[in-house]
Amino acid sequence: MELSENARMALDTLRMEPTHGVCSWMAHFMENSLIEELAGCEPGSYRKDPVGVYLRFQKNVGTCFIDQFIPENPLSMADWGYDSGTGRGATTGAHRIELDGMLIDSPEAVVAHMERFVFPALEHAAASYDTENEAAVEELIRGEEETQKLFGPDILKVPYGRGFSNFPVLRYGSYGYANYFMAYALYPEVMERDFSLQADLNERQNVIGAKAFVKGNLPPVVRSDHDMADSRGTLADIKSLDRLWFPHFARAMKPLIDAGVRVIWHCDGNLMEMVPRLIECGLSGFQGFQYEDGMDYERICAMKDCNGDPLMIWAGASVTRTLPRGTKDDVIRELNFLVENGPGVGLVLGCSSSVTPGTNRENLMTLLEGLKYFRTKGRKRWKG
Repeated sequence: MELSENARMALDTLRMEPTHGVCSWMAHFMENSLIEELAGCEPGSYRKDPVGVYLRFQKNVGTCFIDQFIPENPLSMADWGYDSGTGRGATTGAHRIELDGMLIDSPEAVVAHMERFVFPALEHAAASYDTENEAAVEELIRGEEETQKLFGPDILKVPYGRGFSNFPVLRYGSYGYANYFMAYALYPEVMERDFSLQADLNERQNVIGAKAFVKGNLPPVVRSDHDMADSRGTLADIKSLDRLWFPHFARAMKPLIDAGVRVIWHCDGNLMEMVPRLIECGLSGFQGFQYEDGMDYERICAMKDCNGDPLMIWAGASVTRTLPRGTKDDVIRELNFLVENGPGVGLVLGCSSSVTPGTNRENLMTLLEGLKYFRTKGRKRWKG
C-alpha cells in the first residue's frame, strides 16, 4: 500500500530519520459527541459505528499513526464521565476480591494464590512455549496488515501490546493495591520469583514478536505500558525494583532490542528515578509525560540511549493540567516548549494521555490547530 504524506512522515519519524514536519500521534478523545462532530457525523452515529466514526475522526484531525487501536474505548464514557454501569474491579473500588475461589483479603492470601495458581501456570506456559512457531509469527504480521488495510493509506499502523512487548508486571490489578503492596514489602523473595517466572515466559514471547517485526518489515517501534508511579514517585521503592524487577525486565526485553526494535515507555506519574534505569535496560524513548508531577522534559530530551543516540520522544499537551484548566495561550506556549526542547529527530506530538469528557473545548481546538501547524510547517515557533 502506498502511504500518504502524513503516514510516510510517521514512518520516517519512527525510523529516527529527519522529516519536514512533526508528526501527530492519535488524539484519543473520550467525549462521544466531540468525536462525532470532528468526524463530521450525525449525533448518535458513534455508538452505531464506533470503528468507522473513530477512524474518520482520526483522519480529520490529521493523525499520522496509531499504535493502540481502541475505537470502542470511549463508549465507556458518557459526556460527563464514566457511565454509572461500569463495574468495580480490584483497583476501582471492589468490596471483595476473589480469585480461583480464594478470597484475597491479606498479603498472605496474595502469596498463597501466587504459589498455588500463578506460579505453576507460568512454569507450564514457559516450558511449553515454542519460539520456533512460525504460525505465531505470521499471525502477528497478519493482524498488523489487516489493521493497516482498515486504516487505509492515511494513517500508519504501529505494533502495540502484549503480542509485541511482554514484560513482568506488578500484580496490583489482580489483587488490589493494599494487599499486593503489603505482600511486595513483606515477601520480596516471592515477588522476585514472580518476576523471574514472568520473564521466563516473556522472553520467549518476545522472540516471536521480534521475528514478526523483522519478517513483516513492521515499523520498528513498540510502546510498553504499565503504570508504576503516582505523582510522588514509583509505587514501589526504587531500590527494591533494582533488586527484584529491573534484571528480569531487561532479560525479557532483550530479544526485541537485539532485533533493532526501539522500545519506548509510557509515563504516568513521576517516573524520573526509573528513566535512566529503563535506558540502561535498552529502552530508547518515552511517551506521555506528566510535567506537573515532576517529569523533567528538558532533562529527558537531553539524554541518550545506550548507543549514544537521541531518545525518541512522543510528547503531548498535558491532559491533566493544560488542556482542562489552562488557557488558549497556555496550549500555544506548551506546544512551542515541547517542540523547542524536543530531540532533533524522533519527536512526535499529541496529548499526554486520553482526553476526558468536559475538557475545555477552545483548548482542544487550539491543540488541533497547533498539531496541524507543526505537522505542515515544521519546527518554526507557532504564534497561534
